[in-house]
Amino acid sequence: MDVSIIIVNYHSEGLARECVKEFTHLHTSLSQEIIVVDNSPGRGLETILQERFPAVHYISMGRNVGLSRANNAGARRASGDHILICNPDVTPHAGSLDTMVGYLRSHPDVGIVGPRLHNPDGAIQQSYYRFYRLLTPMYRRTIFARTWLGKRHLQHFLMRDVSLDIPTSVDWLLGAVLCVRRKDYEDVGMMDEKFFLYMEDVDLCRTFWKSGKAVHYLPNATMTHLYHRESAGGGILDIFKSITRIHIMSSIKYFFKHGINTSL
Repeated sequence: MDVSIIIVNYHSEGLARECVKEFTHLHTSLSQEIIVVDNSPGRGLETILQERFPAVHYISMGRNVGLSRANNAGARRASGDHILICNPDVTPHAGSLDTMVGYLRSHPDVGIVGPRLHNPDGAIQQSYYRFYRLLTPMYRRTIFARTWLGKRHLQHFLMRDVSLDIPTSVDWLLGAVLCVRRKDYEDVGMMDEKFFLYMEDVDLCRTFWKSGKAVHYLPNATMTHLYHRESAGGGILDIFKSITRIHIMSSIKYFFKHGINTSL
């Protein structure tokens, strides 16, 4: 088996169904399996998959156990040489899967790759970043982003000084789509399950870098991502949103684990 595609569902049954359909019908030279991990069982997804996509492997987590733990459950079930971690709101484009797997096969020093993501309107979506500094979360979600220091900080974080028209080394990639070798994923230690939601992608990429495996952005592989930053905001009152508090706690866990030094 060339690649195992892992899709984690949480209250996104319609999107998960469409994502499975797109990968099932994707023209590819690779042998593949699809594994759907359900963090919100009992909402009909299992029945839909059994009726329409009987070859798909379905895993019920019983409850919402978080993104990292669900992805790891899928990875433990996987039999492919490569693993594609994929959000249910992603649509693959022709050739994207082959390009990512082919790149990993020809670049043994690279551990994680991600495609160029597009919004539904075709615009390129930000999906590559430099590592967080201590003040990055504050600048990203408060009015300080509009200050001169905030703008300069975020320009650096968003890699606005780099042209990414060819495969390029980056600090970390958005976890909407990540492709890794299954052996590397197992050897590095999988996703840290202390991260319930948010920062698990940053942490995974940093861990891969520390293990000697690079992270590369591949603009020649493309997918569409229906992205919505639920935790994004612009004021201190956002602290009262539960999703924002989860993001803040994940950031604190990240800095406790890796320190505030941005260098590896």
